[in-house]
Amino acid sequence: MSGTIVADLLVDGLKRAGTPRVFAVAARGDRRLLDAARAGGLSVTLVAHELASCVMAGVTGDLVDAPGAVLIGDDVAAPARALEMLDGAPLIVLTSGHPSTVPGCKETLGVEVVSAAHRIAHAARLAMTGPRGPVHLDIASGTASAAAVPLATSCRPDPPPYPEGDVLDRVARALSSASRPLLLAGLHCRSSDAVQWLRAFAEALPAPLLATPRAKGALPDPHPLALGVLGVQGVEERLLSRADLVVALGLDTREADALPAACWSSAPVLALGPAALPDGRVASAHVIGDVSAIIEELAVRLRDKPRADWDVAEVDRLRREGAARGAGDGLFARIVRLAREATPAGTIATVDGGPHRTAVVTAWHAVAPHELLVASGREKGFALPAALAAHLVHPDRRVVCFTDPDQLGVVASELETAARLAAGIVVIVYETGGTDGSVPMRLADKAGLPAVAVESEVTFAQALGRALTTAGPALIVARS
Repeated sequence: MSGTIVADLLVDGLKRAGTPRVFAVAARGDRRLLDAARAGGLSVTLVAHELASCVMAGVTGDLVDAPGAVLIGDDVAAPARALEMLDGAPLIVLTSGHPSTVPGCKETLGVEVVSAAHRIAHAARLAMTGPRGPVHLDIASGTASAAAVPLATSCRPDPPPYPEGDVLDRVARALSSASRPLLLAGLHCRSSDAVQWLRAFAEALPAPLLATPRAKGALPDPHPLALGVLGVQGVEERLLSRADLVVALGLDTREADALPAACWSSAPVLALGPAALPDGRVASAHVIGDVSAIIEELAVRLRDKPRADWDVAEVDRLRREGAARGAGDGLFARIVRLAREATPAGTIATVDGGPHRTAVVTAWHAVAPHELLVASGREKGFALPAALAAHLVHPDRRVVCFTDPDQLGVVASELETAARLAAGIVVIVYETGGTDGSVPMRLADKAGLPAVAVESEVTFAQALGRALTTAGPALIVARS
């Protein structure tokens, strides 16, 4: 690579890690890195706000299963706020001449001329190593344009080991003895192979399944064994009181740590997947390895296992009760259902934290992973940047963004980004009261987005139909 500079090495490392683009705020950060990205074939997306750029990079990383990348300027508080909403998404936070630690990052790494290739490789691997999360990479002042020598370094984490046979035998014996196993699915169940094996495993036992928010859709929501999302619909307590074995499949370390205490104490726990268990959590058996490989090996060992003895009627009743309790029957829940029914399979929904999160998580049926992107934590401003990131990763799919005036106001400038990108996003703002001159309507007008306010299911359905035929973004304010 003749005339290679440090910025070129960083871009090359990101590309080899699988990163599809770099996010940045216009006129901030080291422009030499962005120039190198464009020259090296790595997409650059400029947005209006650093909080949004960090959310978009983190969501991108989660969607493509590779580190997201964001270049920030002086606002090191923005990544910390974004990271609270991202729940451990793989992300590389790039700065220039700001070696101080960025709160929430797994590690801060300094880039010098001689260390550039190693640093970007280490950052990419660390971001993807469980528990996944953000890594801060600071480029020393004046370093980005310095000449450098390319080095061949691996930018992807090592694959998990193949599951050990003796531990698999213990797990198979425990499953064979269980009458009512309960499955808990986490983010490592989202690959195409894992999804197929997970469904076969649940049906073969058979056993009801609860998913973490990030694993929603790993078993399609319409499936009779899909009992909803952990901690959302309120059915786990009754399921755990009946279960005689809990099987935690593909949970990330953070997900395992966030499980209700009853998940670890009500019945023996089998932990299956690549992630380490969090401190203080003990499983009866822990098989480390790829979820697909583990289930494939268990299938042979469980061929003659007696079928589980769950009461089918009781499972169905819990499923329906959880759906009714989680979504409710208010106007907003009915709007979410209408939006789901009106959009094709593969449509992606995003939702902020706050009072409407539960209704969307429950009522938006996902038939595959990554069809619902949910904020964690209490920070505001997730849904719109997440929708933009989803559009950039999947430009052929529609995205529906559920938010409210308060959440939208934090990242309102990204409505102009949506217009500039001609993103196929329908922004649905749930507003209590309000007038035609309310904040969401003014924001849409300023950004040049078509917008309409509705107050009933009928007018919402009509407005949504028009919005879905619009080439770019559109905004609907649903008032109660």
